[in-house]
Amino acid sequence: MTVGERIKYARKMRGLTQKELGLRIGFDENTADVRVAQYESGTRTPKLDMLTKIADILDVSIDSLREPTLEDTTSFLHLLFNLEMEADKRHTNNFSIVSVPDDTFKEQTHPAIQFHNHLLEEFLLEWQLRRIELRNGTITKEEYDEWMFNFPATSDNCGKSEPERKWRR
Repeated sequence: MTVGERIKYARKMRGLTQKELGLRIGFDENTADVRVAQYESGTRTPKLDMLTKIADILDVSIDSLREPTLEDTTSFLHLLFNLEMEADKRHTNNFSIVSVPDDTFKEQTHPAIQFHNHLLEEFLLEWQLRRIELRNGTITKEEYDEWMFNFPATSDNCGKSEPERKWRR
């Protein structure tokens, strides 16, 4: 979702009209709804201080309105929230949160994300394989980096096909 779509979602969640939100922001009565509509449509993008003000008015985390990034744990979680909201819009179920056993303490479990996308699962399996190969010395760090930085051209579907781009020495 875009920043504007997030603002619209949160505004509706709070039961506000565009005009009501615009007035609370401090926009002029004649243009309050237009300014909010511009943010929501993506015609204008609010700067950080304006986005902070909107988040405060809507009583939501600023992270829930910003474009998700992988800067930190909270941003990553909001990226996953965004994935869920996109799936809800399309009435699809792209992933589930499941419990997996702890490798060391079998009686404990950890939350994990199970994706319902065949191609993504194949890519994740290959990534897992490359990490294992790196750990056990089957491939070098340089080979791993070459594979990663040129993916998907370096993908060989876990050894089932030839990659477009050679990465192994």
